[in-house]
Amino acid sequence: MGQPLIESLLPTAGVEGGEVVIACDEFRFSTHDQVRVAFGGVQSRPVSASLTRIVAPVPSELPVNGKVEVTIDVNGKTSNGKQFVIGQKLAENLHPVASPAYDRDTGAIYTTLSGARGQKMPVSVYKITAEGDSEPFLTDVVNPTAIAFSPDGEMFITSRYDGSVCKVTPFKEGEVFGRNMGIATGLAFDQEGKMYVGDRNGTIYTVNEIGEATTFASLEPSISAFHLGFGPDGYLYATGPTMSSFDSILKINKTGEVTRFFTGLGRPQGFAFDRDGNVYVAASRKGHRGIIRVTPNAEAEIVVAGASLVGLCFDDKGNMIVASNREIFRVALGIEGYWPF
Repeated sequence: MGQPLIESLLPTAGVEGGEVVIACDEFRFSTHDQVRVAFGGVQSRPVSASLTRIVAPVPSELPVNGKVEVTIDVNGKTSNGKQFVIGQKLAENLHPVASPAYDRDTGAIYTTLSGARGQKMPVSVYKITAEGDSEPFLTDVVNPTAIAFSPDGEMFITSRYDGSVCKVTPFKEGEVFGRNMGIATGLAFDQEGKMYVGDRNGTIYTVNEIGEATTFASLEPSISAFHLGFGPDGYLYATGPTMSSFDSILKINKTGEVTRFFTGLGRPQGFAFDRDGNVYVAASRKGHRGIIRVTPNAEAEIVVAGASLVGLCFDDKGNMIVASNREIFRVALGIEGYWPF
């Protein structure tokens, strides 16, 4: 047997639990337990292996993050190394159900402890400071779902419990801004500062400056949530998992006309755009779960491996902030995020 050779990794970044496909050559083994994969020197047991491909999870509780080398070892023979980016865990024991939000004024990240429908948790929203410290921020919103900042820097939060949108006051209190929006989940602002709210029953509303909601577009109902965001092209984009395993990213023009931008995702959830118009969405694609990048030409590939991911945002330093249903990670990818204002 020759020296094992790693030809490529797919994807080249990930967070703990995400599965990485390792394409390899000169790889021979007689029993499965002879195979070892290491991320930065920390071993991971493959979940499957063949002569040309290994699938291995990113280990939990890694002592390192950022750029590491992935190697394989068979019967004492170690392969070449391939560079891989490990996401840094910032917080855990949370319950995000949508994308985190980044405050460009302070560098802080905000995420939710949402709870089951109707369950009031002791903390609604957590703040992760620019230094990486996690602290309670808000306590009085039941089932907080989406968080978004207006052009004026005010924070708004949807509640899927009572169909309301809350505005966070300077005293860290959730003051009801708008009501009667069904199971309010998605939340986004356009370039002019107009608010859009997604009711997962199938309606997207526009909300005026005094909190009055008007129907803007109709979509197929979602089994969990609508996720909304504006792209550099000025269109509103939406995702919402349905009973299908072949869901779409939807594109909505200024008159509320809905078209399919990209189809072929499993349980697409929160997403964010970069400045080049690529959209990154938490979803499954061809049997792999993680963050999928879809180009403006509708070409898709997985870029971050991760299990149970529900959303993401970008900070001002080129990092992708990724949320699972329990944790928040920071992945250093050098991507410039897009903001409508």
